[in-house]
Amino acid sequence: MKTSPPTFDGLDLLSSAVVILDASSRITYANAAAENLLESSFKVLSHQKLDTLFLNGDHLNQIFQEAVQHRFADKRLDLSLERPNREPLHVHVIVTALDNPDTPVLIELRENVQQLKQDREERMLDQSQANKELIRNLAHEIKNPLGGIRGAAQLLELELPERHLKELREYTQVIIKEADRLQTLVDRLLAPHRRPHIVGDVNIHEVCERVRSLIVAEFPTGLTIKRDYDLSVPEFRGDKEQLIQAVLNIAHNAAQALADQIKAGDAVITFQTRVARQVTLAKVRYRLALDLHIIDNGPGIPPDIRDRIFYPLVSGKDGGSGLGLTLAQTFVQQHMGVIECESRPGCTDFRILIPLP
Repeated sequence: MKTSPPTFDGLDLLSSAVVILDASSRITYANAAAENLLESSFKVLSHQKLDTLFLNGDHLNQIFQEAVQHRFADKRLDLSLERPNREPLHVHVIVTALDNPDTPVLIELRENVQQLKQDREERMLDQSQANKELIRNLAHEIKNPLGGIRGAAQLLELELPERHLKELREYTQVIIKEADRLQTLVDRLLAPHRRPHIVGDVNIHEVCERVRSLIVAEFPTGLTIKRDYDLSVPEFRGDKEQLIQAVLNIAHNAAQALADQIKAGDAVITFQTRVARQVTLAKVRYRLALDLHIIDNGPGIPPDIRDRIFYPLVSGKDGGSGLGLTLAQTFVQQHMGVIECESRPGCTDFRILIPLP
């Protein structure tokens, strides 16, 4: 059990992480919040130098030296502290110089969760808008010559000499089929911009049940779909078909990622609904919001595409078009909402937030 000087006992009640360093910058005290933040017990942290816990700890050491030399009474700054084999810590740091030669420095660490979330949402919205313009322009540029290429191939096929028709028709058919395939892709790219936004009363549980029935029909064995619904979630105004498509795209991706678990018979997808309170979406504060989670126990999203999964044509599976999540994000954003994702091996959680009345 951790023991600490009695004067520090009250620090365990704080929600922010507090560490106290001795004159050689070694940790002499860490409160419970610090143990949670640094993911280590005080027994492990004790007498380690704080800066050695991070790959870029030199800045912390420099600030420690300034505090020991009493160049300031307290100092505040935002840091991104990198850790080996873990996600970096984005924290607001408060460094205080103490009048005690044995423990001259106290450091308080507070995670910048809300600020990081807002920054990420703003970047996502900006990127999504840029993607929409790019997709729309690119699709139109591709669409125009496609008809000419397909028509030329058909005319060429009609002009082929009879004696070589069988051999040469194979090549014209390749051109026609590939033109049709590209036309289908272009139609999918333009789909959310063509389809009218049909607004009506939406019950999110009806949406989830419709998606559940579709997934169960495609994957009848080896996959369990759990429901954890908060029936107090109110109806809201929206496009039911768009939301069905958005949730279906996410759930279908999850089911495909669970291929190995489905074979083993232990694949699980969970639909969870809650009401979130005092939520900020796109710099607008909402009193209530739908909080829908689609969670699977698959292998997780590959790290190399984790930050780009909502970009068009980015896919984690062979043969994937990379449009499912892009369209899902577009449909949710048309409801003033956002999709977030957290993923690690064994748990991928897509979270849909939409304002409620």
